Amino acid sequence: MNFFVTPYVDEYGDTTYNLTGAGYTALILVFIALLVIGAAIFGTKKKMSAKQLVFSAMAIALATVTSMIKLFDMPMGGSVTLFSMLFIVLIGYWYGLGGGLTAAIAYGVLQLLIDPYILSFPQMLTDYLLAFGALGLSGLFSNSKHGLIKGYIAAVLGRYFFAFLSGWIFFGMYAPDNFPNAVVYSLAYNGAYLGAEAALTLIIIALPPVSKALATVKKQAVN
Repeated sequence: MNFFVTPYVDEYGDTTYNLTGAGYTALILVFIALLVIGAAIFGTKKKMSAKQLVFSAMAIALATVTSMIKLFDMPMGGSVTLFSMLFIVLIGYWYGLGGGLTAAIAYGVLQLLIDPYILSFPQMLTDYLLAFGALGLSGLFSNSKHGLIKGYIAAVLGRYFFAFLSGWIFFGMYAPDNFPNAVVYSLAYNGAYLGAEAALTLIIIALPPVSKALATVKKQAVN
């Protein structure tokens, strides 16, 4: 374990773990492998696989940049970003559940590389791979009418579930006294920032010009 992470006591007195050079290298390799394997397995042909890899990588890059543009920061982690979840949701909307999940999990690995906060392996798994990976659930509605809106809602609800789970299990001790318990606190805390970003995004993508533009991008991505 110490080969990939080293223990560190944070400002709250909790033992957290910092990634070592080997840890960063391993995560980079995992990130690349997920993108390549996802495109290879879920791309229907060689040309499609290459295009899927390129479009997925571009969407992840845009999501990463916009995740750093924060409209509002929560005190204990989490933020309202400039529509960063949308770019990951788009991958599932373009390429279906398999392609969406692998790219979303790869994005979770990238978020872990950029801004790691590790209390334990289960917490890391829940906060990064499962929570961000759930954004790939948009692929369930890739061929559905109004699929992007349905997929976005499903994806955010999936991320919300794992964010709530993490907040309840791993961070419930920080719940303020004015909340009945850690469950209610986690539901409210994570719902605040995820709900705000989701509402703003749904308003934007429901606008006819934006909806038409995103439909055109999908045609370019899959044809």
